[in-house]
Amino acid sequence: MASIFDVDRRTIERWFDNWEKEGVGSLPITTGRGVKTRLKGLEDVLSEQLEIHSRNLKNVLLHLEEKHNIRICKKTLQNFLKDTRL
Repeated sequence: MASIFDVDRRTIERWFDNWEKEGVGSLPITTGRGVKTRLKGLEDVLSEQLEIHSRNLKNVLLHLEEKHNIRICKKTLQNFLKDTRL
């Protein structure tokens, strides 16, 4: 099973232990996992920059890097804007 899911044998043991303790409740992925965004709290700045630069993301990325020392790719910015509906 470890090779099928590409995880360590110990991970499989942990899954079974959790299944025995919690049953179906152990299956969902817990909240708080994954990479946290570096743009949290900059919604106002981004909104302002999008208006100034006519939604040209290249210029917004340059502003973020120069003024806020945040270097991200264009796709990350697009996803953040989509998620926050900016």
